Amino acid sequence: MKGIATFCYERRRFVVLGWIGLLVALGAAFAFFAGEYKTEFKLPGSESQDAVDLLEERGVNERTGFYGQVVFRAEQGVGDAAVRERMERFFADIERSVDGIEVVSPYAPENAHQISDDGDIAYAELNFSDRKNEEYVDDADTIKDLRDEIDVTGLQVELGGFIFAEQPAFSSELVGLGAAVIILLIAFGSLLAMGLPIVTALFGIGCGAALVGLLTRVLNVPEFTTQIAAMIGIGVGIDYALLIVTRYRQGLHDGLAPREAALLSLDTSGRAVLFAGLTVVIALFGMFMMNLEFMRSLAVGAILAVFMTMLASLTLLPALLGFAGRNIDRFGLPHRASAAEEDASRSFWYRWSRVIQNHPWPALLLSSSLLIALALPVFWLRLGFGDAGNLPERETPRKAYDMLAEGFGPGFNGAILVVAETPNGDQDAAIVERLKGEIEQTEGVASVTPPISLASGQIHMFNVFPEFAPQDEETTGVVHRIRNDVVPSVVPGGTVVVRLTGDTPFVVDFADYIGERLPLFIGAVLVLSFLLLMTVFHSIVVAAKAVVMNMLSIAASFGMLVIVFQWGVGDNLIGLGREGPIEAWAPMMLFAILFGLSMDYEVFLLTRIREEYDRTGDNRRAVADGLAATGRVITAAAAIMICVFGAFVLGEARELKLVGFGLAFAIFIDATVVRLVLVPSLMELMGKWNWYLPSWLRWLPVIRVEPGMQPGRWQRGALPEAAGGAD
Repeated sequence: MKGIATFCYERRRFVVLGWIGLLVALGAAFAFFAGEYKTEFKLPGSESQDAVDLLEERGVNERTGFYGQVVFRAEQGVGDAAVRERMERFFADIERSVDGIEVVSPYAPENAHQISDDGDIAYAELNFSDRKNEEYVDDADTIKDLRDEIDVTGLQVELGGFIFAEQPAFSSELVGLGAAVIILLIAFGSLLAMGLPIVTALFGIGCGAALVGLLTRVLNVPEFTTQIAAMIGIGVGIDYALLIVTRYRQGLHDGLAPREAALLSLDTSGRAVLFAGLTVVIALFGMFMMNLEFMRSLAVGAILAVFMTMLASLTLLPALLGFAGRNIDRFGLPHRASAAEEDASRSFWYRWSRVIQNHPWPALLLSSSLLIALALPVFWLRLGFGDAGNLPERETPRKAYDMLAEGFGPGFNGAILVVAETPNGDQDAAIVERLKGEIEQTEGVASVTPPISLASGQIHMFNVFPEFAPQDEETTGVVHRIRNDVVPSVVPGGTVVVRLTGDTPFVVDFADYIGERLPLFIGAVLVLSFLLLMTVFHSIVVAAKAVVMNMLSIAASFGMLVIVFQWGVGDNLIGLGREGPIEAWAPMMLFAILFGLSMDYEVFLLTRIREEYDRTGDNRRAVADGLAATGRVITAAAAIMICVFGAFVLGEARELKLVGFGLAFAIFIDATVVRLVLVPSLMELMGKWNWYLPSWLRWLPVIRVEPGMQPGRWQRGALPEAAGGAD
């Protein structure tokens, strides 16, 4: 680390020019070579995916573009002459104004099923040809403009499908950056010191975002990958730079020359940044265990963002410190002088550390009880996907969704498509008819459409409409009953193969797939983290405690997600239209990110405690002094991440709200209840047992996150004297 710091400091002009050139080159490559973002949730090997593949193979599923709806209600009935004339003219205007679109009108005789039984509500299907995302947005705007010209009294027209959802009114990234600027100004009290972490993070996330765009050439990258990568990159990038700049300023205040202070900052805090960044990257690589392309794309996008911001903190920042020199505290704010002159022994964090030291049992019991209470709702966690029903009530796709549910039943928005492969053609039609009759009698089924024959009789299929909304738990039960009970009883074997597909069965398959593999993923990350921490701190107690504490904070975050997003407590405060299941991919992504980020604070706090313990041999004093020395920095770093992540709660997309809320709440809990109360109180009570390592693990290598940190005095297996033990 000293070698890197020396090179970047002494050749700072070349380093800065190199980063500028890299950013420009990647930006140019992105502009000319980036592909298109595609959100494709494919699940190879699942029943729902096999059905889709079969239809495509037989040429049945020819539509490759976007699917939307025009849903309308008329007080005088949709069959009214004036209503019909205006709506048919609207459909014609759409086909004339939008290239490659097909409008399936409810007024065609063969489409009478698109009109509700009472005649008040009807819908038309919009089938777009395949095109780029930006072209879809332009088409949606055109259709909205045409819709706004309709002025028939008593006629309400809404547009169904996410393509018609409102676009974000502002950039969440900019809101998060603005909040970070304010916090850094308060923490540093200097415009220049504030600017260095911001500039470093922007370079890192700029390069990372460009690389994510180029990734679209080789992978199907979901549309929200860039936002998630930016969210993580900005948060960790500013945090990493904050730790290094804080140590640099401390070195200057201790009388070091700028060069020596820069070398010290990278050789101390820089090591922690490298360790923390690699921990996040390793945790994200665990998502590859899911063997799903879109999750690999999300993981790679987040990895690129974290890696580039970490690289900028370790190379660009030392170069910028070389230009700043002793002027880093210039352009100071009025509160800076008093903060710098404050006696550490009179600081809030010093006093707080003594409170925890004097009352460890109450602190331990209260903090652990709070975390357990917050984590309990995890047992009711239900995986799924959001749909238009979760949008705010003001948006036209939500209004269309509710209107369809009112006119055709709540299960209409989540039809189950039954696909029967009938190699004997119409000879197998009797089996399909019998299957349809049995499904009609199944609990939870509202109606079933007549089977249709396709592909020269080789395929028969029909729709099943549940009595419940797509996201209701009862709908999942309907899918399982048809698959596990009805189909085997009617089609016990032979040549006919029946598969269920459509949005609802796919969500069921995806949630089951993720739910089965989530424990394996979590277990792998926990074991790897335990081994890594045990090697760094040469203590099985510290490593086990860190893993358990991280699990508690993450479980508390997941519990709050269930309370807010699944149970709907306070959902209106963050702009959610309606409660629903947790996005199936989100717990894995959140766990990987949060486990890595929580290690940042764990390593930062424990290395300082270990440093004090190696220097004094007094565990009681080391815990208190380590907390006093790191409390302010941990709080500032956490506040930045909370603001950056929390800014995404203000956006429109439900999945970004969920990820932003989960990350922000977890960081808040981790940096306050866990790091500043639970961990120090537990370490205070355990005394020298904190540093125990059995003799049979003495072969472990020494990985020093801080250069002054030494292996524990108990590494050769001697039990603490206080325990009265021996080898």
